[in-house]
Amino acid sequence: MHADRSSHRLAVLGAGVMGTSITTMALGHGVPVVLVDTDENALDRARTTIDQQLRHARLMGRLPDGVPPGESTLTSRLTDKDLTAVIEAITEQPEAKSALLSEIGETVPPGTPVISNTSGIPIDELASALPRPGDLVGTHFMNPAYLIDMVEVVRGPRTDDTTLDALMSLLDALRRKAVVVRDSPGFVTSRLLHPMINDAARIVDEGVASAEDVDILMRGCLGHTTGPLRTADMIGLDNLVDALDALFARTGDPAHEPCDLLRRKVAEGDFGAKSGRGFFDHGKALT
Repeated sequence: MHADRSSHRLAVLGAGVMGTSITTMALGHGVPVVLVDTDENALDRARTTIDQQLRHARLMGRLPDGVPPGESTLTSRLTDKDLTAVIEAITEQPEAKSALLSEIGETVPPGTPVISNTSGIPIDELASALPRPGDLVGTHFMNPAYLIDMVEVVRGPRTDDTTLDALMSLLDALRRKAVVVRDSPGFVTSRLLHPMINDAARIVDEGVASAEDVDILMRGCLGHTTGPLRTADMIGLDNLVDALDALFARTGDPAHEPCDLLRRKVAEGDFGAKSGRGFFDHGKALT
């Protein structure tokens, strides 16, 4: 028995790849969403992308039968305070996230759960930007969020019980399975996946194997469903470099320092699927 979807109303901050995908997931489960971004062009792209993703999710059988899509509002400024949760899904840069969280903490009513979709910045570090640190919890949705039903939930040391309970109710309404982990740099998934991708990129840069052959071996020999380098393209190489930089700054582990090939690709604008090219050619850019 899933929670009542009609009792939820979300704001998603950031109309990039992840914010759009999270919005699609929620709308597809009948939950209304206010998608916020200061870039009007990003909002225009999101309108088209959400329609495409809803059709894709429906074709893949990943949406509940008989549930009409939730109502969507796309706006450049959040003024709606009648919300059950706010999901932050902007770029993986601590300063930008902290600035936005500080602004949101002053906007939404006390006790409104604020959910950060960070892939590795410690939740307690970000919580300090809020007037009420207990309102913040981490929820690492995977890309594409509308297809992947497992999420990594990160409870910070100051996260309130009521915040975690409200998040679990929301995830139940979205038919998402959650594993709660302790707060730390990179949590579980990024701490394991990102260094592996970094090493895979180093292997390509050294000429040991092509990106395609690295992924073929990882899929065929080690059971990695997508392959690390195609996964990197889906994450976004710019986001991956930001996340690795954040991990390296907090752990000092050389395995987390982005390799030269990743930095070169980002400098050249090859961000992955969203730009049309990364380790692989994806054709038309997604953003």
